[in-house]
Amino acid sequence: MNHNSPSRNNDRNNKINTIGESSLHAALKSWYALPGDLIEAPVDGHIIDIKRGELLIEIQYRNFNALKKKLIKLLEEHRVHLVHPVAEVKWITRMPKSGKKPIGKRRSPKKERTEHLFVELVHIPYLVKNPNFSLQVLITEQEEIRRNDGKGSWRRRGWSIVDHKLIEVRDTILFNSPKAYRNFIPPNLPQPFTNRELSEALAIPLNLAQRMVYCLRKMDIVKVVGKRNRSNLNVLIDE
Repeated sequence: MNHNSPSRNNDRNNKINTIGESSLHAALKSWYALPGDLIEAPVDGHIIDIKRGELLIEIQYRNFNALKKKLIKLLEEHRVHLVHPVAEVKWITRMPKSGKKPIGKRRSPKKERTEHLFVELVHIPYLVKNPNFSLQVLITEQEEIRRNDGKGSWRRRGWSIVDHKLIEVRDTILFNSPKAYRNFIPPNLPQPFTNRELSEALAIPLNLAQRMVYCLRKMDIVKVVGKRNRSNLNVLIDE
């Protein structure tokens, strides 16, 4: 699927929006939907973001764990396509305690990559082996809205995150089988390798590399073959 801009479906935003959902979720449904799709469709006692013929499409920004039971049940009888946005670029807009006029805007130094998928996939890695399951990462530019209401995290000095908005979908990456996830392992990575060696090769935090290896083990893509000091030695399983 090659969408380039959410603007083509802007005229459907009001029809798709649902009370209580974030602006980001509503915009992504609008961006992803095609003519003839059913929005917020009931299927087997669940509400599905988009129903495209026999394909069920769920858009999930955070907390795959909350979606786990729903996915397991639906995959028994249906093909399910999970869509997950990551924020390659994020703008932080600050709002006063009350009022609608922003008091500041800056670009966040944090930059998510496709590998950040594993922050959430760690909750459901075994589903990747189900032939009815596929996943797509959307590389996005987003705006995060914060309000100075004193109710937020101490790390944000009381500022609450009240909404996320979609600015642009920059790229899409499809994973439709366990084999597709092998591409996360750099071809020049020594075999066997430690989690730390993977984190250094990809220039990602160690805890993210640990989540990645855990998921790849559950997908039968890598396996542990021993230890070096206290570190597991992992190796790619032959196709």
